[in-house]
Amino acid sequence: MQKNTLNSICIVGGGTAGWMAASLLSSALQGSHIKITLIESPDIATIGVGESTVPSMMEFLRVCRINLKEFVEATSATFKLGIRFDDWLKPGEQYFHPFGRVGQDINGFAFYQAWLKNSVDGYGTRWVDHSPSAIMAEHQRFMLRPSQQQNWVLRSYGYALHLDAILVARYLRDFSQGCGVERIEATVDKVVIDERQFIHTLALNNGITITSDFFIDCTGFKGLLIEEALKVGYEDWTHYLPCNRAVAVQTTNAGTLPPFTIATAREAGWTWRIPLQHRTGNGYVYSSQYCSDDQAIHTLLTAVEGELLIEPRVIPFATGRRKKIWHNNCLALGLAAGFLEPLESTAIHLIYKTLVHFIRYFPDQDFEVYTEQAFNQKINIDYQEIRDFIILHYCTTGRDDTEFWRWCQGMPVPDSLQEKICLFRARGQIEHTPDQFFSQDSWCSILEGMKVRPKKYHPLMDAFDGQGLASTLQESAQSVYETVMQMPMHGDYIQQHCAAKKMM
Repeated sequence: MQKNTLNSICIVGGGTAGWMAASLLSSALQGSHIKITLIESPDIATIGVGESTVPSMMEFLRVCRINLKEFVEATSATFKLGIRFDDWLKPGEQYFHPFGRVGQDINGFAFYQAWLKNSVDGYGTRWVDHSPSAIMAEHQRFMLRPSQQQNWVLRSYGYALHLDAILVARYLRDFSQGCGVERIEATVDKVVIDERQFIHTLALNNGITITSDFFIDCTGFKGLLIEEALKVGYEDWTHYLPCNRAVAVQTTNAGTLPPFTIATAREAGWTWRIPLQHRTGNGYVYSSQYCSDDQAIHTLLTAVEGELLIEPRVIPFATGRRKKIWHNNCLALGLAAGFLEPLESTAIHLIYKTLVHFIRYFPDQDFEVYTEQAFNQKINIDYQEIRDFIILHYCTTGRDDTEFWRWCQGMPVPDSLQEKICLFRARGQIEHTPDQFFSQDSWCSILEGMKVRPKKYHPLMDAFDGQGLASTLQESAQSVYETVMQMPMHGDYIQQHCAAKKMM
């Protein structure tokens, strides 16, 4: 056995990020004898405005060996098949970004190329007609995917969860402590740095001093360890994404529980609606340059359905990320690492992905600089990909009815995104690598929803018989529809299989 392995990890801050780290690390490091401690302050509230997740959340639960039914019941969760975007292209129009696959590749060609040729030839199926998740959402159907399915429709749909961030932190806290994580309820008064610029000890307000080999900063926007102590700096992306504030409110449920998030474009940003079993989460993400807090609150309260459960909360933020997310013996996680507006519900995904990279490059007490550099390079690429995907929703808008949307029409676009859009406009292709989170189908769904059509399809598609291809696509869409319509309604499925315990 090597003698320079880590002996201890200290997580500073609870909330979703802190307890996700405790849960995943306690599972991944089982049998390693590495002690995990989490310091949670009773004086600092979680920014728990409700959460909408992506399918990697299901992977997180599987890796931690958390029972899905139990988790859904405990967190009052609902299922999510994608995001409906209302009024983004122009007022009155909507489109859907589904999880999972859209269609099946045909003879080695991406399905989008076959669908594009079919569309150009005048045969009409919608892009989303070939997405099981989109048709399930449209008809508010849901069921957990059966294992080892031969039916391509049942193999192809993806799903995630809408969940209550406060209840998630509570559940994962109990789970982690059951796995041996030690919780200390205290506030950090002082961070002591040694001569190498490594964190040496933490002085707590209860008189205890904590020493650890490695520290994970889950202290939110302030970044107590990574920024206030280690001063790594922040890369600000507000010149690309000017929304810098959100106002959030919770309401009682009104009507059915749709298995999707709704993101509606507004005068100076967009509002979200996230249905949970016991309430609905609502919010307005906006730019203070084009909208005051009072105007934002008025817009949100005018749009919500149901009765208010809490007073509106205004949350300022700066889009971007730390210049180094791992520095010396400190890893930043969640809001301490960076912030990208929740348009594609990627906050929890980035927490999970950061932890996956960290485990892959897990350090020992030598703390080789090359390991840290490799990690930072990987996670920076992930942040940039999500940043570009969010910008895509804004820069392709056709809206010019407010100053905010007129700015978006001429907004700066990173070269990395511009190159992707140019290739798509030319011939409907999306450059994609296996490490990227958003699939080619996701990119095509946004671009098709925003009416960005390529000038031409792949030239070899003309080798296909047009009528034969049209028949294949019609059969594909019909198969999706018939399979989906045999599924139960989303609300009925939850009530039958995983209804939350009554909230006290």
